[in-house]
Amino acid sequence: MDIDRTLALLAADPGMTVDVAEVALHLARDEYPDLDVAAYISRLEAYADAIAPRLVGSLVQRTAKFTHFLFKEEGFRGNELDYYNPRNSYLSDVLDLRRGLPITLSVVAAAVGERAGLTVQGVGLPGHFIAKAVEGDESMLFDPFHGGRFLTVEAAEKLVSSLIGQPFRIGAGDLQPALPGMIVMRMLSNLKGVYLKLEDFPRTARVIGRLLQLGPNDPLQRRDYGATLLRIGEPG
Repeated sequence: MDIDRTLALLAADPGMTVDVAEVALHLARDEYPDLDVAAYISRLEAYADAIAPRLVGSLVQRTAKFTHFLFKEEGFRGNELDYYNPRNSYLSDVLDLRRGLPITLSVVAAAVGERAGLTVQGVGLPGHFIAKAVEGDESMLFDPFHGGRFLTVEAAEKLVSSLIGQPFRIGAGDLQPALPGMIVMRMLSNLKGVYLKLEDFPRTARVIGRLLQLGPNDPLQRRDYGATLLRIGEPG
């Protein structure tokens, strides 16, 4: 994958068909230049091969087996103790440590599900990111950050309300699958926020550079990019 070309295509069409996990792994090479993307893709495929034979029955049954495998047997879960560690945003680290953010864990679930024959989509909510397994008009919401537990709409509303500190009601469009381009942008935005919090301005500038590939005309990113370049002594 040519990551620069892929980001340019996502900028033009955020909904284009792309393997978000592969995009995330190529972006991780910004931090780990020697990262073997193919080896991590093979790991996702191995997870899929292990769970695929068990995915029989109704959507509820298959989703329960899938989440039990990924979050109980394999031990993926949210890194609640060190939430703002940048490693939670790099998919290679998430696969190595089996810890991550809601969005990176959702990307893992979607990647494994797709390869195993179960359609799993990411759903971006205010302050949180969840996933859903889909078949036709039926769907099952689950929360990768909290052990893959199933969520009703009401439970999702309560969870978001507790995170944002105000009442939240899910509208008609709130549970639509997040577009690939928006998922990549949200992952990079999380990483930008972490590096700003750490005052790691060289890495912040690098991440904003990637965000500008997704949104070349975003005035806020252009402003932040200029300000960050000034902080590292590279005005331009």
